[in-house]
Order: sequence, then structure tokens, then C-alpha cells
Amino acid sequence: MADNSDAKQPTHRAYSVIKREGQDDFWLNLGLVFPHKDSKGLNMMLQVFPLDGKLVCREVSEDDPAEQSAPRQREPDRRGGTGRRGR
Repeated sequence: MADNSDAKQPTHRAYSVIKREGQDDFWLNLGLVFPHKDSKGLNMMLQVFPLDGKLVCREVSEDDPAEQSAPRQREPDRRGGTGRRGR
């Protein structure tokens, strides 16, 4: 089981499972799941929404290949901003 002692770290990853005829199902990484500090709820941070409305949440593991490509917060650039231009 994923360690949920640090609520800043995701404990689960959210996926949409896409059925493909004649091939293995494709697990599309949608985002991350974080537990509440009181362990009575979860926050889902999704980059996209599944078309069929179904989410599959799986515990994060060290050997998960999607772990290397996990979405990260944008770090400020050297000038102290986020790197975005105001318009």
C-alpha cells in the first residue's frame, strides 16, 4: 500500500482504461490522487477528463513507468515568475 503519511505526495494515480480490439487495453494517465490530512477523503488533480466518465485509481508504486512522466508543478524561473507572459 502507498504510504499516505505525507499528504503532499500522491498515493494513487487516476487512469481511463481504453478498450482496443485485438490489443491490450490502453491505460491513459489522467492525473494524481492525494489524501486529505484526516484520511477521510481524497483530492483528484486531473489533467484531462475521461470521455466515458469512468476513472480507475491505482496506488502509486516505485516501479510504475508513468511515475517518471508524472505531471509536476511548474517551477518559478530565475526571475521569480512562473515563466508565463501576461497579456
